[in-house]
Amino acid sequence: MAHLSADLRRTWLFGPGADSLAHEAMLHSGADVLILDLEDFTPPARRDEARRALAGVVRRWQEAGRIAVVRINALEGEGPIDLAAAMTARPDVVAYPMASSAAQMQALHALLLHWEGVLGIATGTTEILPVCETALGVVDVRTIAAGSPRIRAALLGAEDLAADLCAERQPDGVELDHARRRFVLECRAAAIEPIDAPYTFSDVEGAVKEAHYARRLGYRCKSLVRPEHATALNAALTPSPAEVQRATQIVQGFEAARARGEDRALVDGLWVEVPTYRNAQRLIERARRLGSGHVGSAGQA
Repeated sequence: MAHLSADLRRTWLFGPGADSLAHEAMLHSGADVLILDLEDFTPPARRDEARRALAGVVRRWQEAGRIAVVRINALEGEGPIDLAAAMTARPDVVAYPMASSAAQMQALHALLLHWEGVLGIATGTTEILPVCETALGVVDVRTIAAGSPRIRAALLGAEDLAADLCAERQPDGVELDHARRRFVLECRAAAIEPIDAPYTFSDVEGAVKEAHYARRLGYRCKSLVRPEHATALNAALTPSPAEVQRATQIVQGFEAARARGEDRALVDGLWVEVPTYRNAQRLIERARRLGSGHVGSAGQA
């Protein structure tokens, strides 16, 4: 599943490193991507335990068709120890916390090259995921993305970012609105996939509402911290039958108008021009790619 295009990895679920029950819940959540977090989700006293369990957890997740990610600590801290354990487990992606510079990505890239060589892993196949959870990380994401060709996506933080902004965290997410909008813009400019911040409150309704809002801004993927949210978020990030039908009407109406020599088409009150036509085509293609064969499909998740 690691070969999946970045835009099809709709849900990125964070979980603790040293909790076997949580690992099972994550596996059965239906999330497309599972992140074993050695940083905030694992107390320092339990990190050795988590590192010892890594290989078994990652292998089980991958055998079940999930993309397995390990979030390490910063390289100036316990990161090198984390990375040694993580690479032995052969994760698909290594996530880096508090990403704020290309130099961090270059250093991690070099270490991944080393471990791939030592372990006989194909060079360059381990991806890097910068987790941008500071103001600097958000405004410099294009620079960060240029730090390694292994970077296919970047993830927007929530709690740490709100703290860095001195913002008051609330379920409506108003305090993250500017960062959310800027992050998707910067990631698109860098040609990488933006992953929306997690909804860290318990209600699934709020998570779905936030996902729909993020999707309107241009996000196709979202992180999460609660396994019970995954099914609903997969559905929210997958085109519905009604949306596909509407997009099909737009495509057909526009193509018929063009065949008549007209520059645009009126479809149910909407003047359809080339950008709208292309967006409709993209939605139809996304729905096709997220069909029943997708491991974490909305119906199966």
